[in-house]
Amino acid sequence: MDETRNVRVGRKYFLGTLPWFALLGGVVFTGAGVASADTEYYRHQFFDNSITSDGYFYSAGKASAPSSLLLINGKLPVETKEFFTPPNALRLEWQSAAGGGWDAEIEVMKFRNREINFPGDALYMWCFATQEMSAKDLPLIRLLDNGGNFSAPLKLGAFSGTVSAGHWAQIRIPLAQFSSASIHAFEPHHLRRIVFSQDLADGAPHDLIIDEIRIDGSEAASAGNPLDAPKNVRAKGYERHVDISWDAVTATPIERYIVYRSSDGKDFQPIGIQVRGINRYTDFIGKANLKAFYKVAASDRSYRESRSSDSVSVTTRELSDDELLTMLQEECFRYYWEGAHPTSGMTLENIPGDDRIVATGASGFGIMALIVGVERGFITREQGVQRLTKIAAFLKNAPRYHGVWSHFMDGATGKSLPVFDMFDNAGDLVETAFLMEGLLAARQYFRGASNAEKNLYENISFLWDTVEWDWYRRSEQSDALYWHWSPGFSWHINHRITGFNETMIVYLLAIASPTHAVPRELYFTGWAGQSNTAVDYRKDWSNTEEGTHYVNGHTYEGIKLDVGVGSGGPLFFTHYSYMGFDPHSRDRYTDYFENNRNLALINLGYCIRNPEYYKGYGANCWGLTASDGSEGYGAHAPNPQDDDGTMTPTGALASFPYTPEASMAALKHFYRDLGNPLWDVYGPRDAFNLETNWYSPIFMGLDQAPITVMVENYRTGLIWKLFMSNSEIKPMLDAIGFTSANP
Repeated sequence: MDETRNVRVGRKYFLGTLPWFALLGGVVFTGAGVASADTEYYRHQFFDNSITSDGYFYSAGKASAPSSLLLINGKLPVETKEFFTPPNALRLEWQSAAGGGWDAEIEVMKFRNREINFPGDALYMWCFATQEMSAKDLPLIRLLDNGGNFSAPLKLGAFSGTVSAGHWAQIRIPLAQFSSASIHAFEPHHLRRIVFSQDLADGAPHDLIIDEIRIDGSEAASAGNPLDAPKNVRAKGYERHVDISWDAVTATPIERYIVYRSSDGKDFQPIGIQVRGINRYTDFIGKANLKAFYKVAASDRSYRESRSSDSVSVTTRELSDDELLTMLQEECFRYYWEGAHPTSGMTLENIPGDDRIVATGASGFGIMALIVGVERGFITREQGVQRLTKIAAFLKNAPRYHGVWSHFMDGATGKSLPVFDMFDNAGDLVETAFLMEGLLAARQYFRGASNAEKNLYENISFLWDTVEWDWYRRSEQSDALYWHWSPGFSWHINHRITGFNETMIVYLLAIASPTHAVPRELYFTGWAGQSNTAVDYRKDWSNTEEGTHYVNGHTYEGIKLDVGVGSGGPLFFTHYSYMGFDPHSRDRYTDYFENNRNLALINLGYCIRNPEYYKGYGANCWGLTASDGSEGYGAHAPNPQDDDGTMTPTGALASFPYTPEASMAALKHFYRDLGNPLWDVYGPRDAFNLETNWYSPIFMGLDQAPITVMVENYRTGLIWKLFMSNSEIKPMLDAIGFTSANP
């Protein structure tokens, strides 16, 4: 298995004690400040807010006695009362003594596809001191770049002068002032880390609050037209949070929105920001039956603020289990409706991320989520048809490699993007299968009499008929299908598609194809193959002998597993192929609904047993599956070697059809107990790790749709019914020897 995708691949704000704060058990309202598809924002912003309210994850510090530095579990404290942009800032609190030393580091927030390249000519930051601080009292500052090279120290006070008490002051340091002190040249535009350290050893305590760290150009402070106030602000109350939305401000350039809240409609306090590109904010107030009033203002790169919008009021309320499910589906659905690429309608790989990159497989999942959105009334049928028509037109014109699309494309041009490496630059059969899974479900749903729906049906049929599944067999003698092909590198990646994992849908669609079918035997020799090649493939990624012949038969957490490698692997194995294909189907090996349920129960049992003693695991916090962790991608699974304490909400929430009681317990825990900072504008974040107090800054296109779709399959079976009703599916199942196991 290739290494890149081994299994999947100026104003002072003072927030005092609000009237209801005591009622909420000390909840800190950190809001939604990091969800955005706006690449340009993150090309300048080094720090705006912390997701967590205690210690800032992307920070560190150390002190050598007799000097001291205030840290929380090794991290810089998050300041939640004084901030320049709400809801928080960072606190630097130190005491410098002769013979001692200290340093405090702030690192750039990491997320998938973020390019560390900051254009601009100066480093900016806002500072606040509770007591006047003279220039000589301020620390030294150094910068480190992404290659580990670093600058010589500068005296921060040389650029700030005296910091007056009780006022925010912006410090500007030209990047040209930072000379290299490492053996290789330091590159400030590739800034990775800012380091403050001891200077004057005066033995006195000092504290400095820092916010809004950016690299920008001098034009950022230029004058411009006044900002328009946001219009049509709406608020909808749920059980523990309020969803605030507004119309985008487009007439003048903005950088962020600022959200204000009041308990009485008079005294409004800033509670958070939302970056441009998302016109929605989640205020997680943590309690039902609370009334709140909201206003929204726009702010530009110079932090000039518009007048506030008109206010709206709303009250939170208790939700039934059914209402919780609808809320979950709608919030996850928004990723694919509001967060889609504006030109193509395709699904962004992650938000925030690189807003060029759309993902083929995640777009297939997003198409199924759009169907749910229509069925549930989140959007109209006409809106759904328009979006699907845009997507189909984009796909028809995008580069194809014997009918197969690449894993990633530029959402504006369709150009294939080699995100993982230079070899993965063309056809990806697995991603194409996930896309077709969604398109075929949509073909059956949008079968109305209108010309628009007829044209959509024909366009999807054309896309389906022109996928050359048989080309990806490589030769008529091959016993399996292969994942990748490139005009420039041919079969260089050489990735054989072998089960059990997420790829069953590839073989099902390849056999079902009306124009480029492969023989039924490939299901048994490729997907369920017993050859030495197939056995070695499974052994290589799993490091176990159990299940390497496709069938397993061993017991894990007291549950027998018919099919699967080791204890089953990450839970997305039970989701991706079975969002459209109904797993209530039996072949000669197993009933796939029962087998998938057992995989989910093994995952649940492992998290309850929690052999590695990770914080938070239990009957209501489970669902190990692939996601990005604090150190990058991991295929988290129920075994010690693939478990690092990272929990991915889509694991349990997309398992609703298999484990409804346990999945509901997880939903209530994720929403009611963890809430903020886990919950945001698109529902739960990609992942979290309570052991390290890390919460993902991103949402993933591969996470939210499986939740929306599989919850719908649990509730009504809608997407299963649609996909299975395609005329090509039953003959394919008959040819393989599947029988229905639907109760």
